[in-house]
Amino acid sequence: MSEASPTSPPRITLLGIGLMGLPMARRLLAAAMPLTAWNRTPSKALPLQTEGAHIAASAAEAVAEADIVITMLEHGGIVREVLTDGGVLAALRPGALFIDMSSIQPAQAREHAAWLAERGVAALDAPVSGGTLGAEAGTLAIMVGGTEADLARAATVFAALGRATHVGPTGAGQLAKLANQMIVGITIGAVAEALLLAQAGGADPAKVRAALSGGFADSRILQVHGQRMVERDFAKRGAVTVQLKDLRNALATAGELQTTLPVTALLEQLYASAAEHGLGDLDHAGLWLELARRNGLS
Repeated sequence: MSEASPTSPPRITLLGIGLMGLPMARRLLAAAMPLTAWNRTPSKALPLQTEGAHIAASAAEAVAEADIVITMLEHGGIVREVLTDGGVLAALRPGALFIDMSSIQPAQAREHAAWLAERGVAALDAPVSGGTLGAEAGTLAIMVGGTEADLARAATVFAALGRATHVGPTGAGQLAKLANQMIVGITIGAVAEALLLAQAGGADPAKVRAALSGGFADSRILQVHGQRMVERDFAKRGAVTVQLKDLRNALATAGELQTTLPVTALLEQLYASAAEHGLGDLDHAGLWLELARRNGLS
């Protein structure tokens, strides 16, 4: 493959073609960016081949000639594994930009960035909020940690995916994502309890949700996840297990910073209980089912 010219779009590699990675890849292809894709389960990446992407046989092969590498992987342990055992760290070209859009611990982001810097590779931690709907629409909220200069290098990529905000140095993007996931997870619990109280008292939960719309209690969570609770639609978009992972990352980070998060700790216990009762692969709005079970409601 020839070197990209200064006027040509950067050659992008996306590692991780799952619920989020697939629609993100399609946004990049729609923006006419040369894309190489890789996934541990190759069949998940194959639909992109007919849409113009090159499908790599290995992660190392996928990144070998990339200008910008994006990861959208399940957790920090997998990012580490792909970098080391997967050969990505050794295969990356000096001067490339590595953008980790996975949700991992800030300390992991800083460690990975240090490894990459030793090889002359720049790094941004840029986790996202907005779910699969935001990924499909290109409206993701992207929280970026790293330098302003590297953010500028990634501007065209981020523009295809959503709205990027620089929140601080390396690791700060992951701190912002933890804050996001704390608010999401806690608010899902509040909405679930409120709708369960309404149901237990004889009110129509759907009409209570409608009545709250536009008031101080209104939120994106009430609108989207509250609707899922009303409709009992718990098909996975953001899984209970992923929400639990994020809350545990928040608590681990809080411990490193000697900060106490009692509300987050309580919700971590509730999501853990939901996972233990077989709800882990449902949408995180499925916390409603765990709270309903505790109250003998259906």
